[in-house]
Order: sequence, then structure tokens, then C-alpha cells
Amino acid sequence: MGAMLDSFGLEVLRRDECVALLSAVNVGRVVYTRRGLPAVQPVRFVLRDEDVLCGAPAGSALFAAADGNVVAFEADIFAPDLASGWYVTVLGRAAELRNGSVAAALPDLSWRPRTDDRFLRIPIEVVTGRRLG
Repeated sequence: MGAMLDSFGLEVLRRDECVALLSAVNVGRVVYTRRGLPAVQPVRFVLRDEDVLCGAPAGSALFAAADGNVVAFEADIFAPDLASGWYVTVLGRAAELRNGSVAAALPDLSWRPRTDDRFLRIPIEVVTGRRLG
């Protein structure tokens, strides 16, 4: 059976494929609402189980707007000539990962968080993905 294609001719990815692709990268973007308008913030992240975990400075617009609200998260990889690649989009209600949970969830970060970083947990409630090429 062939791959399912969307109206743009891109391969539609299954949930398990989307989660596997997210685990292969460590930079993505959080899309949130700021002053009634869409805003996008690139972030470093890790995938733990079915959660996207990312740091945000405590006083940042991202942290203030995202904590307790539904956000989108997107990660992708594309070849420079755009002949191949993929993207995955997650929707979920972001929540602060409290201090006691941070050490357990993030023991092996590939980057050093800033001292004022708070961590957001975005559960993978809805996930979609597409592959090109």
C-alpha cells in the first residue's frame, strides 16, 4: 500500500513517525499568542515520552503567554535545495515543569540552561507531520 499524500502531494506521516522524527532534532519553534497576535520563538528542546520540553527565561513573553495556554510547536529538517525533508507540528496546552520535575526529566541536556530559565512542557495532544521527497 502506497503512502497517503495530502493535497500538496506531501506524504502524511503517522503519529509514531512524527514522534520519532522529533526525537532526532533539538531545535524547534513554539507558536503562541502575544498581544492578540501570533508569535514564534525558536527554542532548544528535548522529547521525553510524549512531551516536548523547552526552556524559556522566566520574564520572557514566551513563558508568560505559553504557560497554561494551548500552543503549537514545530520542528523540521529540509535539504538546502528543498528536494527532501520533513516537518512535524504539535498542539498542546503548555505548562511549567516544576523544579522537582526538572532534574528527573532533563538529566542529560545537550545545552546548558540559563540560570533564570523555566521549563515548559508541551504534551503531544495533537501531532501532524509531512515528508517531502
